[in-house]
Amino acid sequence: MHEDRAHSPRVMLLMSPSTYRAGAFLKAAADVGVEVVSVTDMPELLREYWHQDLAVSFANIEQAFPDVVRLARERAVDAVLSVDDAATELAALGARELGFAHNSPDAAAAARDKLIMRNMLANAGVRSPWFGVHPVSGDPRTIAETLEYPCVVKPIRLSGSRGVIRADDTDSFVAAFTRTAAIALDEVTDGGDPQILIEEYLPGDEVAVEGLLTDGDLHILAIFDKPDPLIGPYFEETIYVTPSGHAPEILGAIARETADAAAALGLRHGPIHAELRINDRGAWLIEVAGRSIGGLCSTILSFGAGMSLEEIILRHAVGMAIPSFDRTGNAVGVMMIPIPAKGLLREVDGIDAARAVVGITGIEITAPVNYPIVPLPEGSSYLGFIFARGESPSAVEATLRESHRQLRIQIDPIVSIASPTPVVAR
Repeated sequence: MHEDRAHSPRVMLLMSPSTYRAGAFLKAAADVGVEVVSVTDMPELLREYWHQDLAVSFANIEQAFPDVVRLARERAVDAVLSVDDAATELAALGARELGFAHNSPDAAAAARDKLIMRNMLANAGVRSPWFGVHPVSGDPRTIAETLEYPCVVKPIRLSGSRGVIRADDTDSFVAAFTRTAAIALDEVTDGGDPQILIEEYLPGDEVAVEGLLTDGDLHILAIFDKPDPLIGPYFEETIYVTPSGHAPEILGAIARETADAAAALGLRHGPIHAELRINDRGAWLIEVAGRSIGGLCSTILSFGAGMSLEEIILRHAVGMAIPSFDRTGNAVGVMMIPIPAKGLLREVDGIDAARAVVGITGIEITAPVNYPIVPLPEGSSYLGFIFARGESPSAVEATLRESHRQLRIQIDPIVSIASPTPVVAR
């Protein structure tokens, strides 16, 4: 932070229009006295049409980078942060140019690209699954004959388990590869031939780690258990609860593997979110991202004298004191409400009953009514979030499940006919 400035600390937040995280960061900024300059992801044509000065296209980093630096200098910001995955590389480039504490752009890129990540983790000796890569144009039947099973098929750069499918034999691999390839191609805008990552399926319990890096030193903020078994064929996350129920020696191994993975990628500053599998062979790093937890999941976390996760991240970014990294309160948890079927969301009933379950602290339905929704692996979002607090992780888990049982979700299928306009079945 620049000590000679008269204004309050000021942070540039790079965010996509659809992010869940904007509200939490803006509230935290107001609570801690940090001014915010919000820069939104917007295609160049729309930016010019709407005369949006505080907008850049995250997809074109070379064009966006000088605009981010110019805006940061004009508004005298003290830090540049990406709210979610979309702009972590852009934030790293901007922070480096402006002389702020930052991750290297190469590290930010590695944390977004699963193939780069796998190669760097393997080269550093971090425990991780075997892997290989093939273009979407490859022949899945030929590839299938070279593999060990079970394995997992993944797009290189998509997040949130989108396009991630388990295969147990040749036929299921061909189906998984074909489906994942279609999802990856749907994201291509330059006519390229995207790659598909194939890696070992790791059995075991899955955990998520929330941490904060300072000059390469990792503070573990929370370790979440995921009580629903993520065994495939798709890997839709549902319940997160903390504190973790794993033994202290396992928690130590989780912390060490996360720190080693961050160091292997070159991540040294700011929030990280990691996913690991725990089995009888130890703790295995699945992925680590150079940003904080997604969705509205951070809502359940509180530190010190009531600090939110976003407040800690903002304080850290501008060099303000962080009174405590210790999480406060009883066990907490969140359920990311899965989308049960593809179609048009008509109604979510039973919300009052779900909210009335003892221990529930909030429910947010984020999917808009009368709009199409798509489940994983093609989908990229959830129906909403349920939040709970209790005396123990098991009590919180039971509360979340009971609350979810109260919801009645009406989804109408969309039926295609000869007309160019889709018809909604009633």
